[in-house]
Amino acid sequence: MTLSRDEGEHPDRLDTRMLTALVQLRGALQAARLPLDVPGVEERRLARQQMIDQLEDYVIPRQMSVDAPLLVVVGGSTGAGKSTLVNSLVGRRVTASGLLRPTTRSPVLVHHPDDARWFGQDRLLPDLVRTDHATDDPHALQLVASDTVPEGLAILDAPDVDSVEEHNRTIAAQLLAAADLWLFVTSAARYSDQVPWDYLRQAAERSTSVAIVLDRTPADAVQTVAAHLARMLASRGLKDSPLFTVNEAPISEDGLLDAAEVADIRGWLASLAGDVDARGLVVRQTLDGTIRTLGRQTYLVADAAAAQLEALAQLRSPVAAAYDDATERLVAESGDGTLLRGEVLARWQELIGTGELLRTLDQRVGRLRDRVVSAVKGTPQQADRVLLAVEAAAEALVVDHAESAAGRVHAAWEAVEGGPGLLEGRDDLRRAGPDIRRRAESEVRAWQEEVLGLIRSEGGDKRTSARFLAYGVHGLGVALMVVTFRRRSPVADDLGRVLLDAVFGTGAVDAMVEHAGASLERRLRMLAEAERVRFTAVLDELDVPADAPDQLRAASRRVDDRRFEQARSAAEPTR
Repeated sequence: MTLSRDEGEHPDRLDTRMLTALVQLRGALQAARLPLDVPGVEERRLARQQMIDQLEDYVIPRQMSVDAPLLVVVGGSTGAGKSTLVNSLVGRRVTASGLLRPTTRSPVLVHHPDDARWFGQDRLLPDLVRTDHATDDPHALQLVASDTVPEGLAILDAPDVDSVEEHNRTIAAQLLAAADLWLFVTSAARYSDQVPWDYLRQAAERSTSVAIVLDRTPADAVQTVAAHLARMLASRGLKDSPLFTVNEAPISEDGLLDAAEVADIRGWLASLAGDVDARGLVVRQTLDGTIRTLGRQTYLVADAAAAQLEALAQLRSPVAAAYDDATERLVAESGDGTLLRGEVLARWQELIGTGELLRTLDQRVGRLRDRVVSAVKGTPQQADRVLLAVEAAAEALVVDHAESAAGRVHAAWEAVEGGPGLLEGRDDLRRAGPDIRRRAESEVRAWQEEVLGLIRSEGGDKRTSARFLAYGVHGLGVALMVVTFRRRSPVADDLGRVLLDAVFGTGAVDAMVEHAGASLERRLRMLAEAERVRFTAVLDELDVPADAPDQLRAASRRVDDRRFEQARSAAEPTR
């Protein structure tokens, strides 16, 4: 539905639609995992996690409660005097300060007693456990109620942005990202440090409301340093940010500066707290700027997700190539006579009595079958030796191709982006699976039993015939295996085939060979597939959704659409 300018949607409805879009954006970001170590991914992983944290810590809770107190986060460099400033603004010691660094180990939030409901576990910074007492737990948020803080305002003392402890730096960044207003504290000695300016640059980029406090500055240097700092702020897009100065002054036994030193800052904060429109303007400016920045950054994460999918495809390709090739070679060599070499051929010749048979056979086909049967010299023990030789040969064939395929994939992954990280600590992927021999042996034995079962089934009414009795189930089974191994390249005077035809008839033998060959191929394919899965499972466990880039971009567009609707509604005259 298209709305006329005078029919603007109710702000509450627009806020609800924006909230829905933001929740969908968070879901898209959470789904867009970036597990592969491709160039530039560390930066994108960090950005993605920071975006999720900011949505959960600030944007979504604030969108749900735009009337909540203005959250002022006091941040800055080590030794800038943040905790002393907070204590002085509140009028009593509420946070630890001292010479030892780092001082602030867990954040402290000071609020008016009537505003306590706004800072429960389900509100801002939900990951931080609420506590009402001082603690060194870095995962806790100490809540302090004080009637010296104006209603509608909350002050949060954050760890140093340049702390020597990584967790302090991380929590400082998280807290600043959850602020409606940054009260950034620096000193004459630290105001040009790079780390604080990196944070201030981020604030300018996302239109975060910022006020600067030049603290601990000798009286005779205040004018010079403040002027230089003001120029630096202007050159970095922060010329409209208020700049307060606090002279270097004695600190009382209670850890407080004289009230006059912080009177300007306290008065400015109190005026914001007391002016609903001014407070709302700060909140909306910071919230809208943050949402706008999140939408823009989402496209970078979408590009990173697309790069993950490209890398994933490059990792899947050699797996498919190696195991498709291994599978087809296994299947081909199971029927082209490859298995009838070495020990298998020797044991087969012992069983069939090939040498003597070839000397006694004549060219007349009618007499050939009878001569094959009467010329059999093998014994049941010799048939069993052929079965064992077949088992060993088939097992070796499977293992050989499995080892070759694993080696090919391992080498390919080492050369592909993201591959080395997957191989780290996975020496088992250099070779075929450790149980490949056992599984191959099991499948070959099962196939042999199936072939012998075919012989028993097909020869049910022939078991009393002279021809069947002359060779037995195992002997005929071995003959069927030999014929199966040659099914794609039959040879002249195939004695196994002649023998089988003599016992069962040509049509029945054709069906048995087809059945045995299909079963062998199926088992070989299963073995190869199980080896392939060792690599594909590694990739599947990465859980990289194929639609992640599209979902991210769509989520970003929805957020931008809601921003446009809100901006249009705000610009429309009320009736």
